[in-house]
Amino acid sequence: MTIIQFPENFVWGVSTSAYQIEGSLDKDGRGPSIWDVMAATPGKIYQGDDASIACDSYNRYEEDIQLMKELGVKAYRFSVSWPRIYPNGFGEVNRQGIEHYKRMVKKLLENGIEPFCTLYHWELPQSLQEKGGWENRETIDAFVMFAETMFREFDGLIKHWMTFNEPWCTAINGHLLGRHAPCIMNWQSAIQVGHHLLVAHGKTVAKFRELGTAGEIGYAPDIYWYEPFSRKQKDIDAAYRAFSIYTWFVTPVFTGKYPEEMAAWIKTKGAEPVIEPGDMEIISQKIDFLGLNFYGGNIVRHKEGNNYLDLEHVDLGYDKSDKGWFIFPEGLYLTLSWLTEQFGPIPIYITENGACYNDEVVDGKVNDVRRIKFLESHIAELGRAIESGVKVKGYLTWSLMDNFEWAFGYSCRFGLIHVDYRTQVRTPKESYYWYQKLIRKNWFELESR
Repeated sequence: MTIIQFPENFVWGVSTSAYQIEGSLDKDGRGPSIWDVMAATPGKIYQGDDASIACDSYNRYEEDIQLMKELGVKAYRFSVSWPRIYPNGFGEVNRQGIEHYKRMVKKLLENGIEPFCTLYHWELPQSLQEKGGWENRETIDAFVMFAETMFREFDGLIKHWMTFNEPWCTAINGHLLGRHAPCIMNWQSAIQVGHHLLVAHGKTVAKFRELGTAGEIGYAPDIYWYEPFSRKQKDIDAAYRAFSIYTWFVTPVFTGKYPEEMAAWIKTKGAEPVIEPGDMEIISQKIDFLGLNFYGGNIVRHKEGNNYLDLEHVDLGYDKSDKGWFIFPEGLYLTLSWLTEQFGPIPIYITENGACYNDEVVDGKVNDVRRIKFLESHIAELGRAIESGVKVKGYLTWSLMDNFEWAFGYSCRFGLIHVDYRTQVRTPKESYYWYQKLIRKNWFELESR
C-alpha cells in the first residue's frame, strides 16, 4: 500500500455549470442563449434532448447543497447564467437573476461551503450572437459589464472568481468543429473568437483590480496531454499540435505572446488573429490562480488531412470512459509539471476532473467502481505533483451530479450523484462515499496493481 497524503489546508470540492443543471430556462426573466437555439435545432443534440428541466437545480439548489454538506466538500464551483443577469446581454439588469444567485451563495456559506464562481460557462445571450457573438469585439465590452455587475453585487460573498471556462471549447468546438453552439465551422472565426475571449478575460481581470473586489481571480482552461507515437519528427510535431491547440489559450495569459510555432502552423490554415494595439498586454494581466480542467490524453501520430490538426489518435489499449475518451492519469502529473516549469509556481486548482460512466441504480445503489478507479488514479498523480513542488491548492471533481452533457444530451453520466431525470430523485453513488471518506481523512491508500 502507498499512502497519498494531502496538505492540511487542501480544498476539496465539486463542480457544475448553470446550463447543465439548472433547468427553468424561461423562469424569472431569463433571456435565451445560444444553447437554447442549438437545442431547438433538429439533429444538433443527441435524441433531441434539451436543458429545459435538466436537474431542476434552479428550484432544488437547497437539496443539492445539503448533499454537498453531507459529502464534506469545502468548495463548490458553479457558473452564473449570463442571460439570467442580462437577458439581452447588456442593458437593464434582471434583479430576479441576481437575487436567485444571492440566495444560493448565502446558503452555501451557511453550510460552510466556499463559492467558486465561473462567469462564463458557454451561455452567450442569443441577442449578442445575432450581432456577431464573440467575433464582434463589442461582445467583450458587454461581458466586462456583466462581470462588473457580478463583482459589485457579490463583493464579500464570493471570493473566488473565474472569468472563462474552457475557451478552447468556445473557440474550437463552437467556431471550427461545429459541435457546440453557435455551430460555426471556420478557422479564422475560431482563432478570432479565441483572441476576443482572451481580451475579455484580461479586461475583466483589470476591472476586478480597479474595483478593489475582495478575493482572487483566475480562469479555467482545459488541457489534454498528448505523446507522439514514434520519434519521427512528423509524429513529434503532431503531438505538439494536439497539445498546443489547448495551450494556445494559456501561454498568452502568462507571456503576452501566442506560441510562435503553433501560430505559424495555424497560418497555413488561412487563420491569424487580428490583434489590436495593447491586446497582448491586456491578455497578460496577472491572475491569482489557474483553474485546470483535465480529462485525459492519448498517443497521436501525423496523418495529413485527417481531422483539423492533421493527426490521428492511436489506440494502444488505454482504458476508455463510456464516452470513448482515453483515460491517461499520468497526463495530469505531466500537465501540472509543464505548467509550473513554463510559468513558475502559480497556484493551481483542479477545477474539473471526471469521467463518463453510465452505471444505473440497482437495489438502491450505484456501484460505479470504474469512477472510483478513475478518481483514485488521478488524485494519486495529483499527489505526485504536489510532492514535486507544484502549487496545487485544491481539487474540484466533475461533477457533483449527472447532468445535461451538451451535444450528448443525457447520454453521459459524470456525477458522484445519480439523477433520475424523470423523477429528479438523487442517489449518491459509491464514488460519492469514496470521495466523502477521502475528504474526511485527507489521505488515501493506493492499492498496488
